[in-house]
Amino acid sequence: MAADAENKKPSTQHMVAGGIAPYEPKPGEEYMNHDQLEHFRSLLLAWRQELAEEVDRTVGHMRQDAANFADPSDRATQEEEFGLELRARDRERKLSKKIDEALRRIDAGDYGYCDTCGIEIGIRRLEARPTATLCIDCKQLAEIKEKQMA
Repeated sequence: MAADAENKKPSTQHMVAGGIAPYEPKPGEEYMNHDQLEHFRSLLLAWRQELAEEVDRTVGHMRQDAANFADPSDRATQEEEFGLELRARDRERKLSKKIDEALRRIDAGDYGYCDTCGIEIGIRRLEARPTATLCIDCKQLAEIKEKQMA
């Protein structure tokens, strides 16, 4: 029964960006080896591509749907929709910068290690947040400090 669980392939519901399955570390495997780095590079590039496609869709949508409505309520609704889309694209622009930084970290050999304490961030955390630069302990500490400062 245990052997069946070990040989089980990840289901498609566990796929991440670009249809890429989560990385399954092998027993005794070195942390951030070539295979892991290539996995995260592929993941980040697929994520960046998805963001670029969203930008293209938004630009196309705004060009097609831009109309000068006579009714002020209709015009206000359209402006609100466009505002929401532009805010989402701005968040994605910031995310795109983080993705580019993560790709630079991969190239520099710093990817997967905490900026604050230098320990391993962990494969599972990086799967959940490929742009993470802090281990979970340092991130929690930073959030506590942030709450105290607010």
